[in-house]
Amino acid sequence: MKQIIAMGGGGFSQEPDNPAMDQYILKQSGKERPRVCFLPTASAESQEYIIKFYVAFSQLGCQPSHLSLFHPPTKDMRGFILEKDIIYVGGGNTRSMLALWREWDLNNILLEAYQNGVVLAGISAGGNCWFEQCTTDAVPGEIGMLPALGYLSGSFSPHYNTEAERRPALHQLLKENAILPGYAVDESAAIHFIDGNLHKAIRSIPEVQAFHVSFQNNEIIETSLEMHDA
Repeated sequence: MKQIIAMGGGGFSQEPDNPAMDQYILKQSGKERPRVCFLPTASAESQEYIIKFYVAFSQLGCQPSHLSLFHPPTKDMRGFILEKDIIYVGGGNTRSMLALWREWDLNNILLEAYQNGVVLAGISAGGNCWFEQCTTDAVPGEIGMLPALGYLSGSFSPHYNTEAERRPALHQLLKENAILPGYAVDESAAIHFIDGNLHKAIRSIPEVQAFHVSFQNNEIIETSLEMHDA
């Protein structure tokens, strides 16, 4: 079974007192003490971010670790990734993260992990990366389309309810046929895919939403997804 959980925001870095979303991710491994590896690449490997990860996940009954590309823990990157049960990708600059991943061949290693049943999850940039395309503010002053890894079809847009420019930017890109139809996800919400198909939309707080967004017959179509509590 191939699984991806893409978060629009939330999780341990934004809701330190509400572990519901992170607990949901851990459950999907089916393991009693899953091995979870945090990839902080998009944040330029922020030490504060890494510490927050360990503080949170050391209390959740799992085996946490992280992968640094500036101080790699091993020569065998493939073996290090493939032995994990969950890969959890942090937020930050999607464009820079993907460039580094490709240099280290992580794009192919992570695909192999995904195909072997390792659960892939992430927030913001860590949600963007799994789709064919995404919206990103990696370039200062604009939100544009960025090609991503393409493990999932369509596009992904995070922070849909908290960053005022996200919705109009996505709508304009769709009108210009500059981005594929796809999913827009609020903070504290996520979409869970199994074998490439949408399984469910989840939330860690009430009232947040996730949408499928497209442009049809000269009109933006936002379809709300049924939300489930994490």
